[in-house]
Amino acid sequence: MSFDIYVMLSALVLGLLVGSFLNVVIYRLPQIMMADWRNECRVFLAEKAGEEVKEEEQEVFNLSLPRSHCPKCKAMVKAWQNIPIISYIILRGRCHHCGVHISLRYPIIELISGLLSLFIAAYFGYSLELGLALVFTWSLIALTMIDIDHQLLPDDIVMPLMWLGLLVNTQGIFASPIDAIYGAAAGFLTLWAIYWAFKLLTKKEGMGRGDFKLLAALGAWMGWQLLPMVILLSSIVGAVIGIAGILIYGKDKNIPIPFGPYLAIAGWIAFFWGEDITSLYLQVMVG
Repeated sequence: MSFDIYVMLSALVLGLLVGSFLNVVIYRLPQIMMADWRNECRVFLAEKAGEEVKEEEQEVFNLSLPRSHCPKCKAMVKAWQNIPIISYIILRGRCHHCGVHISLRYPIIELISGLLSLFIAAYFGYSLELGLALVFTWSLIALTMIDIDHQLLPDDIVMPLMWLGLLVNTQGIFASPIDAIYGAAAGFLTLWAIYWAFKLLTKKEGMGRGDFKLLAALGAWMGWQLLPMVILLSSIVGAVIGIAGILIYGKDKNIPIPFGPYLAIAGWIAFFWGEDITSLYLQVMVG
């Protein structure tokens, strides 16, 4: 086996394992955030009313505890039942104890994480860029699914992603330091300006502030030059999917649609092929 193939297979296995962990993050992190918000509200209201703030005993709930278990029968998931994709196939998509159906989404996320990791290994080979691009990609997967589920882009993921992009590019790995700094600033301020323009015109909030931070993170990784492409691609994809949802599924056009997934998808595409797409566009226009 050649070294390159070994690296790609290792990335595939690692991606599948990380995909399993991402399922935990996607499910638990929003719940942890909401529990913290409820507790902060409870403390605030108690203090405002002049009441004594009583500590509530709460079950430990974080990314590691309690252990993974069936939501219906509470049976603990054993190690052999938690092998990415393989366990789902062996168990035929059902709990080993009570037979309740397990969502197909879990192995799909594992598979996506694994295949994208394989692609990145083939693209960069064994290098520092490989490890950094994997972290970038895994973060975008988690953000995409959390935003779809809850219309949230957690600071616990977005902000470290942005700072990591800036730190990485102090060495000019994916963009020059100046381009990365301008990219972070331009990413945030662009959507901030669009947000306020839309709000002043319609008296409605067109997007969440998490979108500002996500575009800032993308700018920190890629530089400011690719931000117009990211915004254009994400807008086109979002418009197409939104219109299709209204026409095919009869969705209410007034129901908010999370913009984060489209930013993440467009950002990932631009990260790998942004310069090629820009060059092709310029060739066509000039021609």
